Amino acid sequence: MDKIDIRSLTLPELQEETAAMGLPKFRAGQIYSWLHQKYAASFDEMTNLGKDLRETLNERFELPNCTIVKKLESAVDGTIKYLYKLDDGEIIECVLMKYKYGYSICVSTQIGCNMGCTFCASTIGGCVRNLRPSEMLAEIYTAARDCGERISHCVLMGMGEPLQNYDNVLRFLELLTDANGMNMGARHISVSTCGIVPRIYDLMELHPQFTLSVSLHAPNDDIRRQIMPVSRKWPIEELLAACKDYTEATSRRISFEYAMIRGVNDTDACAEELAQRLKGMLCHVNLIPANEVRENDYQRSTDDRLRAFSAILDRRGITTTIRRTLGPDINASCGQLRRSHQANNKGEPV
Repeated sequence: MDKIDIRSLTLPELQEETAAMGLPKFRAGQIYSWLHQKYAASFDEMTNLGKDLRETLNERFELPNCTIVKKLESAVDGTIKYLYKLDDGEIIECVLMKYKYGYSICVSTQIGCNMGCTFCASTIGGCVRNLRPSEMLAEIYTAARDCGERISHCVLMGMGEPLQNYDNVLRFLELLTDANGMNMGARHISVSTCGIVPRIYDLMELHPQFTLSVSLHAPNDDIRRQIMPVSRKWPIEELLAACKDYTEATSRRISFEYAMIRGVNDTDACAEELAQRLKGMLCHVNLIPANEVRENDYQRSTDDRLRAFSAILDRRGITTTIRRTLGPDINASCGQLRRSHQANNKGEPV
């Protein structure tokens, strides 16, 4: 019989499982606390359970975890980048960032990505598989155990397209925000998408409290199709219509992510067109200095260009920020450390 993934179970589901084992009801609460509050990495750590029970749990359940393969800590701002190995040997990345308000973590939702965005290292090599809820939680719990700090915010902006792993991501969020578990506030969570339009409408029906972040990166289809293949299936007009419907139905502001690539999408004309596209929408634009990746020739926009682009949007009434570059000395952007690890293991140049 296949083992049950215990960390992906809700508390009521775990109560059903333990009841079927003939255990008293309070045992489920004890186990759940070990899993989601004490971040137990094995059943042996659950010291208030008897040895025989721990052995029974180990026979019946699996407890997926992350093992730290590599850890890079920025001397500039304390950002920590983790390279994790999963139980099946696959490699993923996770980034822990320190802000004035506390610690925020950027988690991966897939091993790799198949969206094909030409400026992103995560998509090189495609998507191996989706991550389970337990594995996404393990990214956070492993980092929390390692740093010894409470992690209060989470962004699903690491490797992968979260809305292609829709059901697992929703279960992950349910467990992450559970008052009996880590109890992270939903409004401290951001879920990104490159524009899976049908899933935006699915989310709209749920009226979520987390922030939806849409990777836009261009003001029109001519540019967007060059750098984001998803735009060939869902053109920008269709995507922005879905975003507008989402904001009107949920009263939640959408964050548009915009990676500034020199000479591609960072001109004054692009800024003017973007402002016109977003006029009247409940939204915020986050300008991001593009990450320079070895496998492509893209260069990030200059600081002057970022400020000029931002000024145009501000003048047109679009709330805009420029994202602070974190961990510049450790290549803290998603996908790069995993690619380097893979290349080293294959003897390729990095």
